[in-house]
This record gives sequence, C-alpha cells and structure tokens, in this order.
Amino acid sequence: MFIQNPRRVLLFGTVTARRLCTVASKPQTQTQTQISSRNWWYLNKSRESSSLYHRITALDATDGSVSQALDQWVMGERKSISKYDIIGFVDQLRKYKQYTLALQLLEWLENNGIEFSYGEHARRINLLWKIRGIASAEKYFTDLPEPAKSNATYGTLLNCYCNEKLTDKAMELLETMRELNFASTYAYNSLMCLYMKLGKHEKVPLLLQEMKGKCVVLNLFSYNMLMSSYVALKDIEGAERVLIEMETGGGVKPEWSVYGQLTAMYISASLFEKADLALKKLERKKKDREAFHHLLSLYASIGNASEVNRIWQSLKSSFPRTANVSYLTMLQSLYRLDDLDGLQKYFEEWESDCSCYDIRLVNVLIRAYLKRDMLAAAELLLENAVKKGAKRNYMTIMVFVEFYMKNRHMDLALKCMKTAIPEVKEHEWQMYREKASVFLKYFEEEKDVDGAEELYRILKQANCLDKEVYDSLFRTYIAAGKVELQMRQRMKADGVEIVSETEKLLESVCPKLDNL
Repeated sequence: MFIQNPRRVLLFGTVTARRLCTVASKPQTQTQTQISSRNWWYLNKSRESSSLYHRITALDATDGSVSQALDQWVMGERKSISKYDIIGFVDQLRKYKQYTLALQLLEWLENNGIEFSYGEHARRINLLWKIRGIASAEKYFTDLPEPAKSNATYGTLLNCYCNEKLTDKAMELLETMRELNFASTYAYNSLMCLYMKLGKHEKVPLLLQEMKGKCVVLNLFSYNMLMSSYVALKDIEGAERVLIEMETGGGVKPEWSVYGQLTAMYISASLFEKADLALKKLERKKKDREAFHHLLSLYASIGNASEVNRIWQSLKSSFPRTANVSYLTMLQSLYRLDDLDGLQKYFEEWESDCSCYDIRLVNVLIRAYLKRDMLAAAELLLENAVKKGAKRNYMTIMVFVEFYMKNRHMDLALKCMKTAIPEVKEHEWQMYREKASVFLKYFEEEKDVDGAEELYRILKQANCLDKEVYDSLFRTYIAAGKVELQMRQRMKADGVEIVSETEKLLESVCPKLDNL
C-alpha cells in the first residue's frame, strides 16, 4: 500500500500482521534531504509525535525498549507515525548525545522494511561508530549496495576515521573519494580536523589550497580550521590573511568565532591594540550567548574591567533571562580580573533568582576566597550551597586540595583526595591522576614514607595504581633509607608488572631473599 504524500508516510499495523505503508518518492537532492531530515520535524511536529518523542527519551537505552515502544504505538495503540518523524527524533537524540536510542530508532525502521536515503545511511554509520566502534561502522558501509555508497556515506566513514586518528585509512578512503569525485567540503573539513588533532597544523593550509585548486567550496568551518591552524603555528600574518580573504572575497563572511580566535592570538602575542580592534569587530557581528561569553572572557584576559561590565549589561538586555552559564562566564571573568567585590555582587544577584543551584558558580567564589586564604568564608559558602540544594563535584573538592597543598597541610589535602573519589567522572580521572603525581613528587622530595603510603592507599581505593605510583613509592623509601619486605607481594596482588626499570628500584626497597 502506498501513500503519495511524503509528509504522511504512515507506519501502522496489527498485533498479528504488521502492515507498513511507505512512500513512493523520487530521489532527493542534497538540499531536499537536509530540509526534510533536519527541519521537517521542527516545522511539522504534531502533538502526537511530540508525545511519542518524549515517551522514547524516557526509555532505558540498554534493554531494547525502543522497539517495544514503537510497536506498541503502531500496533497496540494503532496510532500513526511518519518516517520523517522518526528521523526527526533521531536528529534530536543525536543533538543531546542519546546515541543508543537514536540507533535503535534507525534499526526499527530497517527491521520494518523502510528504505533509507543517503543521509539516513550516513547517520547509521556515525551512530554505529559512536556506539559499537569503528569496525561496526566499516562493516555497515562495506555491506551497503553500491548505489548507497554515496558522497554522504563515504564522507561519514571518513569523518569516523579522522576522529579515531586512523590516518592511513583516512588517506586511502580520501583517495577513493577523489577518484569518484566525492571529495567534498565535508571530507576536506574532516581531514583538517584530523591534522589539527595530530598536531600537524602546517598541513591544514595545504589542504585549503588543494580545495581551491579543485574548486571545492570552502565554508565557515573550513575557514575556522584554517584560522585555528595559523593560531597554533603562531603565524599572525597568516591569520590576518584569512580574515582579509573572508572580509573581501565576497563568499563566506567571518562570524564572531573568527574574530575571537584572532583576538586570542593577539592577546597571546601581547598585541593589545590589535586585540582591541578585533574585539570591536567581533561586537558588530550578530551575537548569540556564546559570542557574548567569548567577549567577556577576552576582555577579562586583557584586564579591561569596564568593557567586561559593559558587555555584561549588553548581554542581559539582549535575552529575556540570564542563564546560569552566562553568570558562570561573568564570575570567571571577574575572578580573572581579581575583582572580589564584583564576584560577590553578581553571585548574590544570581543566587537571588536562580531556578537551579549550579555548583560551578559556587566553585568560582570558593576559589576566590581561598586565593585570599579566606578558608572560613569558603567553607561557609559551601555549607550554605549544600543546604540550598547544590551538590559538590570533583572541582569543588580539588579547589580545597590546591589550597591545602599550597599551605603545606598535606594531611588535609590527602583527606580531600579520598573524599573526591566518588565524585570523579570518567573524563576527570586523568586530572585526578595528574594531581596525585604532584603529591608523589612532594613526598619523594620530603622523604615522607607515611604520606606516600597514605596516598598509595587512596589510589588503591580509586583503582589508580600503576607503575608510576609504585616507582615513586620506591624512590621515597630509598630517599628515606627504609625497606618494605612485602613490596613484591603487594605489587603482585595489585596486578602491577615488575619491569626491569622497576626491579632496580625494588631491589633497594625489597631485596630478594638470596641477596640478603
């Protein structure tokens, strides 16, 4: 059964026999695909489709309940849903990083015999990479029929390779895309991102030249990448050429982000007059919240307090409500300006009208108090924040760790390190280990075996024991002229391998019995 109107591609069925209605549609152009997939749901969503979307977002992504929910909607409740509604859901879920739910929606469509467009195949590749890894994305692409291996699907796989820093595979795929005339703006932008990730900044301008030579259109992202490469290379003249080309070329016009990068570069080079001129140009651009935040940070970085306050007032007058993240940026700017009075003023202003008590703002004021050794004020602030519903996070505790370390209260700093363990998120473990390394070095220098052993116990609890921790512990024992005859057993129990370098240290702390 076919329904001719693509805006009413209905999926429905019964419990015993599923009947799926699809649309007999002509191939879409890239523009049509973008409009239907990215904006269609926003423009045409019904109350029913919104209800289904919110039902899906509340599901557990791990138990296959998405398929059950859709089957219940279509077969159990006999309600209609269009393919474009589902794709709209997918795009919304991707936006909010709910990738597993998004992938399950696409799999449900496929299992029900719905044909995918090029863009929908590309989404599937991207989601498979995010959820199941690059091998899964590669297999899906390889298994596609040749007509479906389009500019979009090639480009998405290339982007996956670039994000994984798989340079050889990326270059091989790009060569194939060149042969097929698929080397698009998106493909080149992905490759530029790869070079930036690898620190090969000098290769980005060469790619831009290749794009121009092959008449591949440059977009704003391309120019931002080019600007970023010159910033990384500290090539001010190159960055200025990019801006001149954008301002006079008649093609892509510079957005605030371009001026922001150039301003930061000028500030880094202490070219404050040029930085100020670039900031004025940035201000003349149409601004969203992020642009205002960038202005606040940049003016604070050159110590211009009056401009920080002027931009703040402009931000507040531009939006009906001042968001937490805007107050956070303002407080961070005032911290950089060392303006405690301003910090307290705007913190109290935020606190008096906030709908969500954000610990990040509390952390900024705590840091300002501790910078001035105002420990009692910092502790009282945190106590009151917790009473008002704030939940301390890893950074809250680390601010106190830094304060205690600065004042050589290492016992209190270690207690904070232990307290922080339950609060550490996955992306924060590297920072936690780096902080632990500072402790390790301190205990070595102080020949403090007791302190080193206490840190060892904390790191064991945090599951952060490795060769570096043990080597430092050995050096502390050696510096203090002490031995620990159970050290070999401890390493074995902790699953830390004894390599040749470690053995040399270990022999001084825990000599083998035949050497005694």
